[in-house]
Amino acid sequence: MSVGSLHSTAEATIPHPRWRLPVFGDVFGISIRTPVQNSMEIGRKLGPIFERDILGNRFVFASGADMVAELSDESRFAKHLAPGVASLREVGGDGLFTAYNHEPNWGKAHNLLAPAFTKSAMRSYHRTMLDVAGELTEHWDERVGDSPVDVSSDMTKLTLETIGRTGFSYSFDSFRRERPHPFVQAMVGALSHSQRTTFVKSTALGRLLVRRSDRRNVANLEHMAEVVDEVIRARRDSAEAGPEDLLELMLRAARENDPHRIDELNIRHQVVTFLVAGHETTSGALSFALYYLSRHPDVLAKAQAEVDAVWGDEEPAFEQVAKLRYVRRVLDESLRLWPTAPAYGREATVDTTLVGTYPMKVGDWVLVLIPALHRDPVWGDDPEAFDPDHFLPERIRSRPAHVYKPFGTGERACIGRQFALHEAVLVLGTILRRYDIAGDPGYRLKVAERLTLMPEGFTLQLRRR
Repeated sequence: MSVGSLHSTAEATIPHPRWRLPVFGDVFGISIRTPVQNSMEIGRKLGPIFERDILGNRFVFASGADMVAELSDESRFAKHLAPGVASLREVGGDGLFTAYNHEPNWGKAHNLLAPAFTKSAMRSYHRTMLDVAGELTEHWDERVGDSPVDVSSDMTKLTLETIGRTGFSYSFDSFRRERPHPFVQAMVGALSHSQRTTFVKSTALGRLLVRRSDRRNVANLEHMAEVVDEVIRARRDSAEAGPEDLLELMLRAARENDPHRIDELNIRHQVVTFLVAGHETTSGALSFALYYLSRHPDVLAKAQAEVDAVWGDEEPAFEQVAKLRYVRRVLDESLRLWPTAPAYGREATVDTTLVGTYPMKVGDWVLVLIPALHRDPVWGDDPEAFDPDHFLPERIRSRPAHVYKPFGTGERACIGRQFALHEAVLVLGTILRRYDIAGDPGYRLKVAERLTLMPEGFTLQLRRR
């Protein structure tokens, strides 16, 4: 696979930041803690395609609607594990998110687990999602009119609890603990370590500097593996038939010698992948949606009116969640401005030329910077403005394809998309029906970057409706 990404030619030079240094590259102005927002700022200055050289590692970022449309062509391009994702293999191994295209376990696991995300399967998760949403509201009811709630923290508890119970029949007791579950602490530590050290480890000196951090990270990884292995062992050794969840699908395939069966190590990788990716992205999406609702009283009122009209006072049935069309547009618009999984890599599978200008050889790759794509001029005169009507059916039809990519693209796109959307709309509807929400007027959005994007320090004051 080529080390480079895209090739500059005399006719098509890819811009890069000023003050590039020998060996160190484009280190002036680099932000280790907020690399996505750092790259967005550079893209605003340099345009829809630019390159960065970090300690000899070359990255090309693309966000133009025409470029992303071509990169979405599965006959020419496929998923590429960029360094930031490849570094997560120590967390997820060859699980669905971090597997290389050529690894057989990706195809096996995808075929094996796809039935868990059909409409009938989604219907079976609805009860659990309602129960966890109820635990959130019980937790929040204790704070009504009192101390504000930490939105990102509580959304993380909710989504981790939901994927734990629906996918693996395991509870983290998230709303009953004073401190986060040790698995959560280990997971946050591992993800933060991966982000901080991805580029540093590309040099011998950098690897030396992070040895102590690496040792701490090993302890986090070992704890995560122990928790997951215990969940798998308990289910495998149980005399009773397991519930129809993701874990049961994998263990049954192993018992029945299914051609798509995967070994126990890969089962662990898939469980970790779903626990991490299955909650991180959705918790961020919910947090951003609540932020924008708290900042736009007219949108909040309209969303609450829809929930009242569609759900009334009854517990919502499965079919009623999808009927919250305006709430869904609020969620979609929040994901447009801050897609919680903010980038994905695409590599050429044939020699080709991107938008007729930039030559790419087999294996050359580029990073799609999704927040910049979602601010392309095709979104209107003020793409930074929050406007759920961007997702009115007629507006969707009027835009080019491939300009909205919060779940990635192609056959390696997020397998749990419908799960996440159902959960997020259900939770937003539950909150909107029960509370009037108000954010701190002095708060200015600060976006934290880990594996995903998340509002940092965002709180809400609650009042029962």
